[in-house]
Amino acid sequence: MLALLLGALTGLSLGLTGAGGGILAIPALVLGLGLSLSTATPIALLAVGCAALLGAVDGLRKHIVRYRAALFMAAVGALCTKMGLWLGHHLPERYLLIAFALLMLWIATKMLRSAAKEAIPHTKPCLLNPETGRFHWTARSSATLATIGASAGLFSGMLGVGGGFLIVPSLRRYSNLSMHSIVATSLLLIALVSLSGAAVALSSGAHIPTLGWLFTGAALLGMLFGRAIASHIPAHTLQQGFSILTAVVAVILLIKSLSA
Repeated sequence: MLALLLGALTGLSLGLTGAGGGILAIPALVLGLGLSLSTATPIALLAVGCAALLGAVDGLRKHIVRYRAALFMAAVGALCTKMGLWLGHHLPERYLLIAFALLMLWIATKMLRSAAKEAIPHTKPCLLNPETGRFHWTARSSATLATIGASAGLFSGMLGVGGGFLIVPSLRRYSNLSMHSIVATSLLLIALVSLSGAAVALSSGAHIPTLGWLFTGAALLGMLFGRAIASHIPAHTLQQGFSILTAVVAVILLIKSLSA
């Protein structure tokens, strides 16, 4: 029952905010269900990847996923993940966690403020073409999306977290996408990254126990519920919810890193 509950909550938060899957799934599996980190990691990748893919398919059906941007950011992020892995092995994990937690707190503060005061849309580098409803690709927009993908890949390599927590606020700040479209686009990117990681883990001999399949199934149900109610929640409320979730996770990371 606990695995079902924690899996559903992970999928729900991912479906509503487009972030928080991996960084919530790992503590849920390790602290909540008592699994080892080596066992929990492939389960988290599989659960988050499958749930995010389900959410992305829903977004594609509603035509709110900017799939070209997601694929582009995923490709750039993959190139930077190796650099992140190298940094993660050569820099103290404690200081990396502290730096990431402080970055998350800064992001949460900025998003809470911007929920009340939006930037002028035409000043943002990544704009939708009103004729096609897709991004108007320019050197400036391409460079911005590449930077977002590179940052997400770098932090994912260093800490195994950071995808959605960087992508969502960055797209909110630098594009004129709606919050609902940002969440759906982030889900596609998270699905690509997580499922590729799960495939590597499973091909390397990782085993998914029954508890893991229950957790994954519950995450899918949580995602379905989250996507069903997300369209009925105002964009600024989703943004505030994301900010609060980001701040809570940042505080937990700070406590964990400072007490280590």
